[in-house]
Amino acid sequence: MLIYRSGDICHVLIGLLKQGCQDTLARGTPRVRSPCTFTSLLAMGMSTLLKRPGVDGLAESPPLAWCGDVPGSRCGPEDGPWPRPYKLLEHLEAWRQLAAAADLQSETFGGPAAKQWRAEGLNFQPFVGTRTQDRYIIQQLDIAGRSWTLTGVFDGHLGDATVDHAAYHMPIIIRDFLREMVQKHGGHTVPPPLIADMLSRAVTSFDEAIANDVLNLFPGGLETLSTLSNDEIRLVLNDQLSGGHNYKKARLCMYGTTALVALVDPNHEHLWLANLGDCQGIMVSEYSPKKWAVEVLTRTHNGENSAEVERVMREHPGESECVMDGRVLGAIAPFRCIGDTPFKQPPEFTRRILYNLYPGYHDTSPWEEFLVRNHTPPYISSVPEVTHYPLGATSTTQHPPRRYLLLCSDGLTDICGHQLQSIISEWAKNAEGPEGGTLQCMSLRLLWRALGNSALNVSRALTLDMDTPWLDDISIVVQTL
Repeated sequence: MLIYRSGDICHVLIGLLKQGCQDTLARGTPRVRSPCTFTSLLAMGMSTLLKRPGVDGLAESPPLAWCGDVPGSRCGPEDGPWPRPYKLLEHLEAWRQLAAAADLQSETFGGPAAKQWRAEGLNFQPFVGTRTQDRYIIQQLDIAGRSWTLTGVFDGHLGDATVDHAAYHMPIIIRDFLREMVQKHGGHTVPPPLIADMLSRAVTSFDEAIANDVLNLFPGGLETLSTLSNDEIRLVLNDQLSGGHNYKKARLCMYGTTALVALVDPNHEHLWLANLGDCQGIMVSEYSPKKWAVEVLTRTHNGENSAEVERVMREHPGESECVMDGRVLGAIAPFRCIGDTPFKQPPEFTRRILYNLYPGYHDTSPWEEFLVRNHTPPYISSVPEVTHYPLGATSTTQHPPRRYLLLCSDGLTDICGHQLQSIISEWAKNAEGPEGGTLQCMSLRLLWRALGNSALNVSRALTLDMDTPWLDDISIVVQTL
């Protein structure tokens, strides 16, 4: 005789009833279900339970989850069968496993004689069968003997070569541009608008170098390619046996990443954000004891932003297919990003260079679907939207309020949904307090709350029995200001 928990039986039956209603609505014929239909659903539920193996005639069934039980789940009814088992973790074990999966980093800035600031980050993807394409950075930049803080999140797509390149090299480029700017002012304070302009130029120059480094392999650029055979081009590009330097340069053009970087001056009086894509920068400020204001500082650069759609269409007059179905050339979601060179160079760049990479994409039909619409590139911008935010005292406060800056990829906004601001407000009330033993990381505490704020909900997100990723990659950086 099999013994099952009554809670599991209810969970299965409720899930099947929900699915049955969804199936009816999907067919466009909503109606009251007959008793025989509910009898069928009951039979399906008991069948689901009875198919689960027992041990010596008894079975303590594992807990079950439906596709809608995990916030931000990328899975739907079509990814069934549902429900699926997961492992219910004890409270402290859930904290431990979440921390182990989150690639945590924590840094403290400042010295013992001065005020100290903290920055903490994480990168989370619970599915062990894939490598996350998100990255984050937390660094101090030594500029003329003074420390500037640089943090950022990057959300890569198609592959991880470009996002790895951006996370490693962009801070170097920003540091060099900033050093040059400070040196030109001879130790005097650089006006905030000039820092904003510098940040924009640094990011744009970094992106332009990705394609230019490849074109420089062929003296004369694109015009030269028409005089070369495919074999001659392959000989230049596919140099893996001699170190692969040319190949690695060209491979960066095949992928892309969004980017959001934050720069804070040594005195913590100014914040600059440079944004490309759909990551978010959020300021959390305490305006009275235990009461927090949540302010989104960035705009998303995708098809949901009408200003971005209008910008692209204005830059390409007469090209009705420059934006299709909310995507650039009908193919890609972000309207601003690093890399994605096929959207920034003429089609010949992709057809003569990227098609000749080995190993590369042998099926070029997905590329050709949008390349035939590529008439007047670039269609994706590498010019970031830069925001300046003063960090001093406000008109109503004698001292600067307690603040947190959150940088996050869209994976966090996916799991929070419309509750993003309320989740952040509740988190801020105890952002730095003890929880889960020694686990006091601010970014980890935010992820815990966003996943459902309980061991049960975190267990589902961590251990769902799936053979494909059920959550988007999530990167979070939290820093005190």
